[in-house]
Amino acid sequence: MQNKRRVMKRGMLALALAVVAPVTAMAAPISVLFVGNSFTFGRADPVMSYNADKVNDLTRPDQVGNPSFNNTTGSNAFEPHPWGGVAGIFKEFTEQAGLQYEVSLSTRNAASLRGHMLNTNPADWDLRGNIALQTWDKVVLQEQSDESLSLRPGLASNPARFNNYVDKIAEYVKEGTLSTYRERDYYEGATNAEKTANCVAITGASNSNACNAQRGTASGLSANFTLPVNPNASASTEVFLYQTWARPDMVTGALVSATDETTGEVTRTTTPKTTYFADLESMTEELRIAYERAGTQAGNIDGIAPVGEAFLRAVQSGIATRDPYAADAISDNLIDLWFDDAFHPSKYGSYLSALTLFGTLTGLNPAMFGADEFAARDLGISAADAVALQRVAALQLGYEVPEPGALALLGIGLAGLAAARRRSRRQASATPA
Repeated sequence: MQNKRRVMKRGMLALALAVVAPVTAMAAPISVLFVGNSFTFGRADPVMSYNADKVNDLTRPDQVGNPSFNNTTGSNAFEPHPWGGVAGIFKEFTEQAGLQYEVSLSTRNAASLRGHMLNTNPADWDLRGNIALQTWDKVVLQEQSDESLSLRPGLASNPARFNNYVDKIAEYVKEGTLSTYRERDYYEGATNAEKTANCVAITGASNSNACNAQRGTASGLSANFTLPVNPNASASTEVFLYQTWARPDMVTGALVSATDETTGEVTRTTTPKTTYFADLESMTEELRIAYERAGTQAGNIDGIAPVGEAFLRAVQSGIATRDPYAADAISDNLIDLWFDDAFHPSKYGSYLSALTLFGTLTGLNPAMFGADEFAARDLGISAADAVALQRVAALQLGYEVPEPGALALLGIGLAGLAAARRRSRRQASATPA
């Protein structure tokens, strides 16, 4: 019965698409690659394995003809492949909206964008090869959660590196070749020596060679620092940034927690943790500025999914719990956006992430799904909570969202689809033959 209802609802949304404008016959599916880490693959079930049969997990081990990911060093026993994650929820949304998307993800625990580009997470994982695997229509980049933050002792923050590799991956995806660069050039300093000193001071003495090495796709560079050309690059590929969220475990009042390496279960202590922000607002604002700056400096980023800002909006609007360490955090009847470690997303946080990404990548209003949305039901999210989170994502993306109701939501869906079609027609008419 549930599968029948799912087919019926998808049919209704597809019909809405057809009513607004005719669908091009046999149009090729839109391919999207999600590049990131556990914030993208979900960290824990029910999200981690959600819709995994419809998502191509490019870092799963034992792939036929591709042994690059059989090394499990650094992997967690409680995170078995294949993964669906936020990408899997996104895939479900596209199906309900009648859109044809092929979704893949290239993710690894704690991976940075530098790690993806240079294959350092670990060295024999060909993460860069996943980016160059095919010509993608859309690529989503999610950075390590503290890399983009301002420099602070105790954090892995390195905004210069973040800015650089947003730029480099986008260049690799769109152009296929990389102009020669040295990492030192992205650090402050009046001379090369000063830039090198700042690079080494931030990244560690062992990275002196990495700071000065010439990298790129040009011939004549050191073999260790020559990067291969991307044969599947395309200037038409759209690159988006997946803005991450403020972490309560970095905010005043956080407590130390421990994660069981076998089960993944999180246990909190009563020991205060070293923190870096007074509140969620200040961390969210720093992340917002960092992602905006990286996109501007790169100059070839097509959009930013404001997921972190959507998290804060949910908190400020009284929908979500602000402090997961509070004594009443479990009993306050509010949505918990964070997992037990007050760091990774809960199923609600992943759902909100996917909604925001859906709206950003498709140009459609995420409030179109309403109370009978299937991913929420699959994940054990109530209809009321699903609608509340849909409204948060829609408002964050600038849509006008009336009070929920079947007719109102249908109208929202039709309006969003019509707007998307109009944009597509304008773009097509502006493109030279």
